[in-house]
Amino acid sequence: MARFDVYPHPEAELRGRTPFLLDVQNNFIDRVSTRIVVPLRAAAVFGPPMRDLNPQFVVAGVAVVLDTTALAAFPTSGLKKSVGNLLDRQTDIVAALDLLFGSY
Repeated sequence: MARFDVYPHPEAELRGRTPFLLDVQNNFIDRVSTRIVVPLRAAAVFGPPMRDLNPQFVVAGVAVVLDTTALAAFPTSGLKKSVGNLLDRQTDIVAALDLLFGSY
Protein backbone atom coordinates (compact mmCIF):
# COMPACT_ATOMS: atom_id res chain seq x y z
CA MET A 1 0.00 0.00 0.00
CA ALA A 2 1.20 3.47 -0.81
CA ARG A 3 0.06 6.96 -0.01
CA PHE A 4 -2.28 8.33 -2.67
CA ASP A 5 -3.22 4.89 -4.00
CA VAL A 6 -6.86 4.66 -5.10
CA TYR A 7 -8.98 1.62 -4.26
CA PRO A 8 -12.46 0.61 -5.41
CA HIS A 9 -14.94 0.95 -2.58
CA PRO A 10 -15.24 -2.60 -1.19
CA GLU A 11 -19.00 -2.34 -0.67
CA ALA A 12 -20.64 -2.74 -4.08
CA GLU A 13 -23.90 -1.06 -3.04
CA LEU A 14 -21.98 2.13 -2.14
CA ARG A 15 -19.93 2.37 -5.35
CA GLY A 16 -22.59 4.37 -7.20
CA ARG A 17 -22.04 7.36 -4.91
CA THR A 18 -18.53 6.53 -3.67
CA PRO A 19 -16.70 4.55 -6.32
CA PHE A 20 -13.24 4.88 -4.74
CA LEU A 21 -11.28 5.46 -1.55
CA LEU A 22 -8.01 7.42 -1.55
CA ASP A 23 -5.28 6.33 0.86
CA VAL A 24 -3.73 9.45 2.44
CA GLN A 25 -1.77 7.81 5.26
CA ASN A 26 1.98 8.20 5.57
CA ASN A 27 3.84 5.22 4.08
CA PHE A 28 5.95 4.82 7.22
CA ILE A 29 2.91 3.97 9.37
CA ASP A 30 2.42 0.42 8.20
CA ARG A 31 2.14 -1.68 11.36
CA VAL A 32 -1.49 -0.87 12.07
CA SER A 33 -4.53 -2.67 10.70
CA THR A 34 -6.12 0.46 9.23
CA ARG A 35 -5.33 3.15 6.70
CA ILE A 36 -6.62 6.71 6.66
CA VAL A 37 -8.71 7.13 3.52
CA VAL A 38 -10.78 9.89 1.97
CA PRO A 39 -13.84 8.96 -0.09
CA LEU A 40 -13.77 9.87 -3.76
CA ARG A 41 -17.43 10.66 -4.49
CA ALA A 42 -18.97 10.55 -7.94
CA ALA A 43 -18.92 14.15 -9.21
CA ALA A 44 -22.37 13.70 -10.72
CA VAL A 45 -23.96 13.28 -7.28
CA PHE A 46 -21.60 15.28 -5.05
CA GLY A 47 -23.01 18.75 -5.56
CA PRO A 48 -20.98 21.93 -5.77
CA PRO A 49 -17.44 21.31 -4.51
CA MET A 50 -15.79 23.83 -2.19
CA ARG A 51 -12.72 25.44 -3.71
CA ASP A 52 -9.50 23.93 -2.33
CA LEU A 53 -11.36 21.56 0.04
CA ASN A 54 -12.79 19.31 -2.68
CA PRO A 55 -10.37 18.86 -5.59
CA GLN A 56 -11.70 16.96 -8.57
CA PHE A 57 -10.04 14.07 -10.40
CA VAL A 58 -10.72 11.46 -13.04
CA VAL A 59 -10.03 7.90 -11.89
CA ALA A 60 -10.50 4.95 -14.23
CA GLY A 61 -12.61 7.18 -16.47
CA VAL A 62 -14.89 8.33 -13.61
CA ALA A 63 -15.10 12.00 -12.57
CA VAL A 64 -14.78 12.14 -8.78
CA VAL A 65 -14.52 14.70 -5.99
CA LEU A 66 -12.38 14.37 -2.87
CA ASP A 67 -14.79 14.44 0.09
CA THR A 68 -12.09 15.65 2.47
CA THR A 69 -14.35 16.17 5.48
CA ALA A 70 -15.38 12.49 5.39
CA LEU A 71 -11.92 11.02 5.97
CA ALA A 72 -11.85 7.91 8.13
CA ALA A 73 -9.80 4.96 9.29
CA PHE A 74 -10.59 1.96 7.12
CA PRO A 75 -9.50 -1.66 7.61
CA THR A 76 -6.49 -2.47 5.46
CA SER A 77 -8.05 -5.84 4.71
CA GLY A 78 -10.86 -4.07 2.82
CA LEU A 79 -8.48 -2.32 0.45
CA LYS A 80 -7.68 -4.89 -2.21
CA LYS A 81 -6.11 -3.98 -5.56
CA SER A 82 -5.26 -0.36 -6.30
CA VAL A 83 -6.75 1.02 -9.53
CA GLY A 84 -4.43 4.00 -9.68
CA ASN A 85 -2.42 6.56 -7.79
CA LEU A 86 -2.91 10.32 -7.43
CA LEU A 87 0.66 11.19 -6.43
CA ASP A 88 0.76 13.64 -9.32
CA ARG A 89 -2.04 15.57 -7.55
CA GLN A 90 -0.33 15.50 -4.14
CA THR A 91 -0.25 19.28 -3.89
CA ASP A 92 -4.04 19.55 -4.25
CA ILE A 93 -4.71 16.68 -1.85
CA VAL A 94 -2.37 17.92 0.87
CA ALA A 95 -3.76 21.47 0.50
CA ALA A 96 -7.28 20.10 1.07
CA LEU A 97 -6.13 18.22 4.18
CA ASP A 98 -4.29 21.31 5.43
CA LEU A 99 -7.44 23.36 4.97
CA LEU A 100 -9.45 20.76 6.92
CA PHE A 101 -7.01 20.77 9.83
CA GLY A 102 -6.36 24.51 9.85
CA SER A 103 -2.77 24.37 8.65
CA TYR A 104 -3.27 27.10 6.08
